[in-house]
Amino acid sequence: MLKTTGYAAKSPTTPIEPFSFGRREVGPGDVRIKILYCGICHSDIHQAKDEWGGSIFPMVPGHEIVGQVIDVGKKVKRFKLGDFAGVGCFVDSCGKCKSCKANVEQFCEKHTTLTYNSLESDGKTPSYGGYSSQIVVNQNYVLKVSKKAPLERVAPLLCAGITTYAPLKRYGVKKGQKIGVVGLGGLGHMGVKLAASMGAEVTVFSTSPAKEKDAKRLGAKNFVITPKSENQIKKQNDSFSSLAEKFDLILDTVAAPHDLNMFLRLLKRDGTMVLIGVPPKPYMLEAYSLIGGQKRLTGSLIGGIKETQEMLDYCTRKKVFSDVEVIDPTRINEAYERTSKGDVKYRFVIDLKNE
Repeated sequence: MLKTTGYAAKSPTTPIEPFSFGRREVGPGDVRIKILYCGICHSDIHQAKDEWGGSIFPMVPGHEIVGQVIDVGKKVKRFKLGDFAGVGCFVDSCGKCKSCKANVEQFCEKHTTLTYNSLESDGKTPSYGGYSSQIVVNQNYVLKVSKKAPLERVAPLLCAGITTYAPLKRYGVKKGQKIGVVGLGGLGHMGVKLAASMGAEVTVFSTSPAKEKDAKRLGAKNFVITPKSENQIKKQNDSFSSLAEKFDLILDTVAAPHDLNMFLRLLKRDGTMVLIGVPPKPYMLEAYSLIGGQKRLTGSLIGGIKETQEMLDYCTRKKVFSDVEVIDPTRINEAYERTSKGDVKYRFVIDLKNE
């Protein structure tokens, strides 16, 4: 086993702390990566605190990983020593089922091994993530990262980037369309940047008036304060209600309880609203919000390896990268607290070069 240093949650109630563990030796098809940067996703916090249930401890979080190749197996053709590489939300799948053959390995019908808080294909060995010095991954699940890209700003693309890029691409966002982005956080800020880069007219919906300046800087043309209830809509001026039936697509990034029906009414006929945030409680949905205008409410979960590579190449070409605050590993717990309060613009990234 390869001795590896990292940072782990030992239980749902303990802070992230230093942790030593073993990685597997490099196999014929494996790539060993010296981790340089790893983003902090809000899902890291949910899982480290066991807020979604089923967490495996000790847990080394992190699935927004960028680093440099330091070893390759004898059958590896796609990478060589010194290449920059990325690892996203999963590191293995069966490779044979319909989903895997369709390049949506995240929906593998047998078993997808998540980058952390998961079990390897043997059903016994826990996976450990990117808050660590190195990682060993089969070459088929490693992404190529351009040496011209700012690596610390690339790291969050491995989750926040692909999570927003995939639905924008799937539903054919193009120049001149009106796109709404609900929420301006780690996901939302990438949704704004990507939709704007595709030529769309972007409107940000937020409950925080102070975010308007940032929304415009990121590429949004319009900023609308989101009423928190139907009563507030009635009391508010036309800045919200006058937008009814104006949008081709709305990307909902919010992970807190909110009213979907308000936003569904803003869609054009045959418009689409995509959920990518995961609130803790089920939504209340009025049937006519969909029936009136035959609108679609759907969801999206990251993307497969092929699409994630496409996203990385697109972002490098268009120079679309995450806004980040780079921190030392000793500040992970502080970053967790600030992320939970929304006090980051817009993604914390851990500098692991010296680990």
